[in-house]
Amino acid sequence: MEREKKLHTDNFGVNVFSDKEMRARLPKEVYDSLKKVVEEDGELTKELSEVVASAMKDWALEHGATHYTHWFQPLNGFTAEKHESFIAPAGGGEAVMEFSGKMLIKGESDASSFPSGGLRQTFEARGYTTWDCTSPDFLKEDRTGVSLCIPTAFCSYTSEALDEKTPLLRSIRAIESEALRLCRTFGDHKVKHVRVSVGAEQEYFLIDRELYNKRNDLIFTGRTLLGACPPKCQELEDHYYGAIDERISAFMAELDEELWKLGVFSKTKHNEVAPAQYELAPIYTTVNIAADQNQLIMETAKKVAGHHGLVCLLHEKPFAYINGSGKHNNWSLCTDDGQNVFEPGETPYDNLRFLMFMCAVIKAIDRHSDLLRMSTASVSNDFRLGGYEAPPAIISVYLGEDIEQVFRTLAEGEGAHTLSGRRIIDFGVGTLPKVYADRSDRNRTSPFAFTGNKFEFRMLGSSMSISWCNTVLNAIVAESLKEITDRLEKAEDFDREALDIVTETYRNNFRVVFSGNGYSAEWEQEAERRGLPNIRDTVDAAGALLTDKARRLFAEHRIYTGDELRARYEITLEFYAKRLLIEARTLAQMIRTEVAPAVGSYMAKLAQQADLLRDQLRRVGMAPDVQMEKLSTMAEQARALHNAQTLLEKHLEEYTGLSNDYDRAKFCRDVLLADMAGVREVSDILETQMPRSMWPFPTYNELLFSIR
Repeated sequence: MEREKKLHTDNFGVNVFSDKEMRARLPKEVYDSLKKVVEEDGELTKELSEVVASAMKDWALEHGATHYTHWFQPLNGFTAEKHESFIAPAGGGEAVMEFSGKMLIKGESDASSFPSGGLRQTFEARGYTTWDCTSPDFLKEDRTGVSLCIPTAFCSYTSEALDEKTPLLRSIRAIESEALRLCRTFGDHKVKHVRVSVGAEQEYFLIDRELYNKRNDLIFTGRTLLGACPPKCQELEDHYYGAIDERISAFMAELDEELWKLGVFSKTKHNEVAPAQYELAPIYTTVNIAADQNQLIMETAKKVAGHHGLVCLLHEKPFAYINGSGKHNNWSLCTDDGQNVFEPGETPYDNLRFLMFMCAVIKAIDRHSDLLRMSTASVSNDFRLGGYEAPPAIISVYLGEDIEQVFRTLAEGEGAHTLSGRRIIDFGVGTLPKVYADRSDRNRTSPFAFTGNKFEFRMLGSSMSISWCNTVLNAIVAESLKEITDRLEKAEDFDREALDIVTETYRNNFRVVFSGNGYSAEWEQEAERRGLPNIRDTVDAAGALLTDKARRLFAEHRIYTGDELRARYEITLEFYAKRLLIEARTLAQMIRTEVAPAVGSYMAKLAQQADLLRDQLRRVGMAPDVQMEKLSTMAEQARALHNAQTLLEKHLEEYTGLSNDYDRAKFCRDVLLADMAGVREVSDILETQMPRSMWPFPTYNELLFSIR
């Protein structure tokens, strides 16, 4: 009975101030006014906010809330909260619960204490949060109580965006406006809105908390800086979609329940390819809400893992030798009457609207692949890209054979043809039903793949906010949509102009379309021949923010100012350097205080064993050769470890003399990363030569396979 109650749909969204709650609690004219603000990008008045705040307070108090917080997303990849109680003095020593429209709309935070990229100095402290009424308010529950969370944008005292949400909202306005214009050119005047729809699949690792607590690298950096390859990794493909361990299943069940209460349509869960790796996928929703909900998914997964003695690792590459974790950003455009503009239909040759939207995406990706690469750049994601089922750093678009053929046929003037009938999958067993194959196969190595009626952007890292990549994607496609619509609106022969656009896109931008193996050396050579950039790391990727075309793009659509772009460039390099510096310091400490003493103890034990055996073996004419040879080998490796450690610490001292973010980031990439690899190589060899009882922290064997 309790299980049935948990799964009952009445429990869905119970912690959300949803449309249903607003309809029930707000006067009809207030509800209608608020809906108009949300749907038509209107202005929120003081009078309207007062009524909404009163209803929201009553709802929150009924659910046990004692505090409220403006919940926002600063430029550090996390969310931020400052909690205020509802309590206020009422005179005579009494108290009331107070929450006004002003409290709902406006909050204040210390803007200089968050990443600002030079937009704010230490003494310039003031920043503001303001309510985003397009994303629903929600309640957070924990063992300390209940808080009302108000999704907000965050800007400086001088109006620069200091968060992920504000630019995303600006980009939504830009692309939805241009998409609607294009729909209008096709005579569709019933459509009032074109919404960006996103579903973000989330990959993650789960490990035992007791083991996690014994490894400083996991605690401080989120990934293992040391660790020898275990005898078995993912070679047998036995973890992917395998039966879910009961302890993991209990975690997943609680995670689903908590997310459903928050209005998140958590739909799919399964074992991923790597041992100890899993995936969650929600149902699609509008991009702003999807971005907020993805932050909630990550926060809730971490919290719930603790209830089960687990730790949820969101780092893109917490373990060597196996797959890392990504976040597949499934992106599409849908009209308010339920049409997906990327739905090709049975005759895509004749579906000019579909072709125009496809042309806009292809042109955008070709023109701004450097920006799209930048939107997924981080030191942790750099470790992941280019192997183990993660896409390569070269941005390309996979369309599938049928859609490629449509463009090729139209561009080469062969005339329209009907697509071949959908292929039937026949299992060869009469009792098994035949099923229709999709129009195209999947390409796991493609960074940006068309998957039937949407695009799957697979480069995003598992720990990253989806706001930044969607801001870029919205902006670059809005630019292409504008160019296409401008041409169509002026065209004397509409169909001829549309076909010309298809032909030009095929001839000028199809260099970015690729259907083969993105991991192959041949593709790297072919991409270079085509003139496609191969931006391998964050330091090089960051420069895309400073180009003239980036400044023009974001300025034209009023998404970023030049100062805001420069700030994000500085923040990217600053975080890259800081995170690698923390990793280098952590590794140096682990070697100095844990690995080296353990190796020394084992060498002393070997020497003692050799001494004990020497007299006994001498009586039979033998010497302790095995022990001495092993001791000699250990001594050589210990010396190599000491040398590698000394070099790392020398370069850590040199780092302190560097004066700007670019030099620091470049030094970390070119020097510290190599030093750390050298230290790890020797340490991992030593791990394989020592008894497990003497190795100072949990190994990959335990971390990856203890939950079984």
